[in-house]
Amino acid sequence: MTSTPRTFRDRREAGRVLAQDLARYRGRGDLLVLGLARGGVPIGWEVASSLQAPLDVCLVRKLGVPQWPELAMGAVATGGGVVLNDDVLASLDIGDEQIRDAVTRETAELHRREQAYRGGRDPLKLAGLTVIMVDDGIATGSSMIAAVRSVRQSGAARIVVGVPVGPASVCRQLAGEADEVVCSTTPKDFRAVGQVFEDFHQVSDEEVRDLLATPTDGGGPVTDNR
Repeated sequence: MTSTPRTFRDRREAGRVLAQDLARYRGRGDLLVLGLARGGVPIGWEVASSLQAPLDVCLVRKLGVPQWPELAMGAVATGGGVVLNDDVLASLDIGDEQIRDAVTRETAELHRREQAYRGGRDPLKLAGLTVIMVDDGIATGSSMIAAVRSVRQSGAARIVVGVPVGPASVCRQLAGEADEVVCSTTPKDFRAVGQVFEDFHQVSDEEVRDLLATPTDGGGPVTDNR
């Protein structure tokens, strides 16, 4: 991790820089890259291509407070990993039933989106693999923590979090969840992930589908299950 200020032209360039920071993993036969949808998939494709690894997608959904859906009380990820914000739950007196309802609803949406992105293909198996989990950046870290916990439950042997940008304090927090955290730049004046990107457009579902169907140097499309 470095606090040296830098910017990226777009997510694809950020992915190539991140791939250089992860170069020691290149060519490993037990490697899989997971891009968090949607913004992490373009970066994940560049990382997977450079490291000669297969690419798959991981989804995370915010758990909105029942009265104010835009306020997050937690997050749920592909595979069932859940992170809850205890402070929000306590301050708004949110009960277990409301939490279960939100988790059930958002998990169903995760499954729907996964199928839409993969075109009906099954997800790649994670058991025994080294999994590099990539997003376009981290802010609070709650979404990535939920994703890491899900991958851990799926039996991954080693989990590496890789992002182009994030605050140093959150990277340290994530280091308690993952086996390794690689962050290309940790600005001292971190305000938002988008501050280091010249082009930070919203990634479309079509772009995610196209990237998942485009072979990487070592993995091919997600139809390969190795």
